Amino acid sequence: MTNLERAYDIVKMSNEGKMMEALTKYYHEDSVKVEGTGEVTEGLEANIKFHEQWAAGIEEVHDSGITNAAENPETGVVLVESWADMTFKDGNRIKMEEVEVQTWVDGKIKHIRFYYDTRGMEE
Repeated sequence: MTNLERAYDIVKMSNEGKMMEALTKYYHEDSVKVEGTGEVTEGLEANIKFHEQWAAGIEEVHDSGITNAAENPETGVVLVESWADMTFKDGNRIKMEEVEVQTWVDGKIKHIRFYYDTRGMEE
């Protein structure tokens, strides 16, 4: 399985409600995640906790998917442009679009950085 195929599997698992399982399966123990806001989360357990808190604020994901994706097998870098249409528990519905740059090592994401528009996001 290529890293690009693994990236698609993460989205598939997420769409099936298995995001925590996807994190456990594909995030490196020493993973580092950088959000579009600049917030850094280090380590698998911290990333799982972050995603649990994020998911707790979501009422419903209506649909999501990958718009474009590419891989450089020589460097282990995968680029994923994705989107999600979701409603938060506060009633706010958005279509979030983002690009993530994943660096894979031995079949696991070691570093991931998200790029998205933060205008209008509350601290």
